[in-house]
Amino acid sequence: MVFASLGCFGHSARASQHLEPQPPKPMSRPMSRLSRRSFLTVSAALASRSAFAAGPAATPPVDVVIVGAGAAGIAAARRIAAAGRKFVVIEAADHIGGRCVTDTRSFGVPFDRGAHWIHTPDFNPLMKLIPRRGLEVYPAPASQRVRIGRRYAREGELEDFLALQVRANRGIIEAARKGDIACAQALPNDLGDWRPAIEFVLGPFSCAKDLSQVSTADYAKSAERNTDAFCRQGLGTMLATFAEGIAVKLSTPATAIDTRRGVVVETPSGAIAAHTAIVTVSTNVLASGAIKFTPELPKRQVDALGKLSLGSYDHIALELAGNPLGFESDELVLEKSTNTKTAAILGNVSGTQLCLIEVAGSFGRELSSNGEAAMVNFAADWLAELYGSDVKKAIKRSQATRWNTEARTLGAFSAAAPGGQGARKILMEPLQNAIWFAGEAAHETLWGTVGGAWESGERAADAVLHRLGGGKEAAETTGTPARTPQRTRVAPRYYRQ
Repeated sequence: MVFASLGCFGHSARASQHLEPQPPKPMSRPMSRLSRRSFLTVSAALASRSAFAAGPAATPPVDVVIVGAGAAGIAAARRIAAAGRKFVVIEAADHIGGRCVTDTRSFGVPFDRGAHWIHTPDFNPLMKLIPRRGLEVYPAPASQRVRIGRRYAREGELEDFLALQVRANRGIIEAARKGDIACAQALPNDLGDWRPAIEFVLGPFSCAKDLSQVSTADYAKSAERNTDAFCRQGLGTMLATFAEGIAVKLSTPATAIDTRRGVVVETPSGAIAAHTAIVTVSTNVLASGAIKFTPELPKRQVDALGKLSLGSYDHIALELAGNPLGFESDELVLEKSTNTKTAAILGNVSGTQLCLIEVAGSFGRELSSNGEAAMVNFAADWLAELYGSDVKKAIKRSQATRWNTEARTLGAFSAAAPGGQGARKILMEPLQNAIWFAGEAAHETLWGTVGGAWESGERAADAVLHRLGGGKEAAETTGTPARTPQRTRVAPRYYRQ
């Protein structure tokens, strides 16, 4: 997804010390023309910076404190800035982007460590903001190939695979009309020897979880994501350009949020007093108790976080010199697998020698827990089984993300547990009329995507502005965009990552 889709998304503790991407510093580029909108953005950013430096005891409270500078936080900050309100953005990491960040050091070419696909570009809110110069966005190939042992599937075999995907997809959607059960229970019984491959595509590859852990209602409600695009400079780079002009306090995690008298957010750098807050950290981080809430979060919200836990999705990036596998640019290759120990290949990313081996779900989680070396070894051995042992000789540099161990995210992207689809609406409910949650999990149709996170940030900002007075009320309290195409997909594609 991952994405949309998302997510997915992070650095291992070892890799992050050396391979952290370097996004543009806030306020680093001079503006050639100062419009009223950009003036408001800069003014609010400077106001937020001075408010943080002085501290809540020395200055009046800011209007909004935004916790997290990923897609949702950036979207919210832009909305608040355009309204001329005083705000502060804090980010636990030493870079902006959250689960959408581009690394240009590891391979000398853009490597999206998290989100990479731009889903439904005709409706994606990010596409409306792309600068006219500096970024190149192009359509993703519509086709995909399937590897059966040492050969590619023939035309008739591909037709069978796609037809069975349609049957499986239809079975899940029809089951969702009757109740919210596990997607695995809704699959037809006659999928034959294609069943493991279909379960991988619809489950781990699309949702970051096995189908036994995914709600039929959540799956059916998600929007169609068959049309995709890529940014040649990296989706993380694109997102960073949208944050230019927004002052962000990096390496500043929120440790506690008190709503007994207004909103007070505690950080290692001091407390920030505000009228309202928008919290965009992941559901897994919130559920872990990393941020202490006073009063404690209501059981309703705690239960919702548990039902929207993040799945596992990681990239194993390999530099394959000389294109030994003969991939086209951005070619997607799946395997007719016989078990859950499988993956997907995104070859020659943006025309480079970089190939991504995508591992996800319970197998991906187990593999990630064994460390980066084990992940790279799996990728090399798996490719050798499909293409021959000579492929190992072509592998040069390698990296693997491990989002489950990244303390600032603890996973890739959300997929509701069976019976838990309604938790998304609960997560969107304000607390004490002072705190709003935002992020990919707080979107009913675009969960697991950068576009969904962005729209949820804008929705939360609109609600905050309405609360403060003078702003418009969020048009869609459920986070469902009016023009989002609903699920009718034939061949499910990458969600968050």
